[in-house]
Amino acid sequence: MAKSVTFSSSASNLSSHPSFTSLASFNSLTASPLNQPFTQSMMEEALEAAESIIKKWDPNSQSYTKIISLFRHNRKEAKEFIRCVRDLRRAMHFLVSQDSKSDKLVLAQNLMQIGMSTLEKEFFQILSSNRDHLDPDSASGQSTVSSNSEFEVFMEYDDDDEDDDELKKAGESISQVEKASALVMSDLRVIAETMISCGYGKECIKSYKLIRKSIVDEGLHLLGIEKVKSSQFHKMEWGVLEHMIKNWIKAAKIGVTTLLRGEKLLCDHVFSSSITIGQSCFNQIAKDAGLNLFMLPEIVANKEKKHHHHERIFKLMDLYASISDLWPDIELIFDYDSLASVKTLVLSTLKKLKDSIHTCLKEFETTIHKDSSKEVTLEGGVHKMTRTTMSFISSLSEYSRVLSEILAAHPLKTNTRLLESYFTAPILEDEHVNNHACSVHLAWLILIFLCKLDTKAEFYKDVSLSYIFLVNNLHFVVDTVRSTHLKNLLGDDWLTKHEAKLKSYAAKYELAAWNNVLVSLPEKTSGKLSPEEATTCFKRFHAAFAGAYLKQSSCVIEDAKLRDELKVSIARKLVPEYREFYEKYLPLLRQDKNIEMLVSFKPDNLENYLSDLFHGTPILSGSSHSASSSLSSTTSCFSIRCVKH
Repeated sequence: MAKSVTFSSSASNLSSHPSFTSLASFNSLTASPLNQPFTQSMMEEALEAAESIIKKWDPNSQSYTKIISLFRHNRKEAKEFIRCVRDLRRAMHFLVSQDSKSDKLVLAQNLMQIGMSTLEKEFFQILSSNRDHLDPDSASGQSTVSSNSEFEVFMEYDDDDEDDDELKKAGESISQVEKASALVMSDLRVIAETMISCGYGKECIKSYKLIRKSIVDEGLHLLGIEKVKSSQFHKMEWGVLEHMIKNWIKAAKIGVTTLLRGEKLLCDHVFSSSITIGQSCFNQIAKDAGLNLFMLPEIVANKEKKHHHHERIFKLMDLYASISDLWPDIELIFDYDSLASVKTLVLSTLKKLKDSIHTCLKEFETTIHKDSSKEVTLEGGVHKMTRTTMSFISSLSEYSRVLSEILAAHPLKTNTRLLESYFTAPILEDEHVNNHACSVHLAWLILIFLCKLDTKAEFYKDVSLSYIFLVNNLHFVVDTVRSTHLKNLLGDDWLTKHEAKLKSYAAKYELAAWNNVLVSLPEKTSGKLSPEEATTCFKRFHAAFAGAYLKQSSCVIEDAKLRDELKVSIARKLVPEYREFYEKYLPLLRQDKNIEMLVSFKPDNLENYLSDLFHGTPILSGSSHSASSSLSSTTSCFSIRCVKH
């Protein structure tokens, strides 16, 4: 779309005058602001000049001017026509003040009616034939042309000037298309001002509303905005409605910021001589369009108010954010009292969407609390619930502006002082709202979920496997926070404290899984062992290691970096101790024929076995070691008790 210069709506407001439809109407006329000292000769000259040009362009005449546009055919004559009509009006005021029953007043009235008929025809033709130059994008573009200078554009050019010269005041940088748009808008404004000042505003509005309303309605139709009823959505699948919301968000931005905003600016410009008429005209054009445009969000808000599904929260927030962003434009466009119903509808929709979004959050929290599934991964890997929960929470973090606005009105009822001690979320320079409410709430949701993980860890009969489960799942939580917008909301302190908790879980796993292997070796402070004692220690170590390895090799650490770190940590504790024992006591057993059976593992082999851990596939073969131990209660959740709701 071509962009055009815009216009100022601050031009002085000229009061409309009574219609010159009968001679009697002139008896009540007072002096017009336009009525300068006027003599008899000036009146006669005005009547003579007006009669000549007005009859020439009489729409009901048989001449060629009946089918030709005055403003398009001869702009010099169009300027003269407007000047003669205005002088005719002054002459009529003069005649009323001198002799209200004068025959010349009857002539003047007839000429005025013909002149208004001509201008009404011109007004309609300009509107209907210049749709491209009056498109909403042109009207809503930026401008350096004031309403006064546009009046000058029409009234003050020389007889031989071309259109480019007529728009010289608009600035040399304005394109040809922009100049054409400004010229058309200037013509409309001059005609409207002339007709309104002569009491023919009703006729002017009729043509304007007829054409411009059809353009606005057509624009909404092209954007995919159709009249809808709530009954259409009762049984509609959410997937279909979700697609409609996505399309509506795109269409609404264009509909508000370009279509309706441009129409408002154009209407204010054309009818700048009468604010009342401009308001009435825009009301008739835009009221139904505005109500129709915002009907879909209202229906969605009402539908979700009755049936809440927390996974729908994101489309609801998209809808809320879109309307909130458009609100400043909505306030400016629908600022008349007669259009208050549009703003009322929008505010009502925003309120319902806020309530639905908050209800979705509460439902999500309840879903975590109520999860009673005892299903866990056999190898201690990342639980499905961990993936879905953190995906949901990290997606919520992308809507921190919307959530902070909503949650500020719904603070947590739980004492959050301890909770807040786990994070110091920085307020980013590019954030225009305080995200504290959102940060607290998301930290709360994560805390509730971590408590649920502690509960699920208790379903493992093996203590070491329960810690593998906690290591995997807490690492996934921490990594999600670190790699998403959650980091900006929760801050480095939250990460530091939960990384420390992760290390604590890893250390407890090592103790539960490998301590029996480590204690199977003699303490360094003990005296030198006999060959028989050394043989016993070798056997004990081999049995403990084989049993631990078989059990732990079926476990999984899903993150490669974490997996390597844990294997290195275990190796550093076991291998040096075993190497020292191996090198010290192996020479004592050289004479034993079964030495290869007694000493199954060399220190280097030990490292190789450990390097194969945590892939979920045991490699060592041999007698299995069954160990079943009761699971001791796991560590309390970050020093804060899980709150049961």
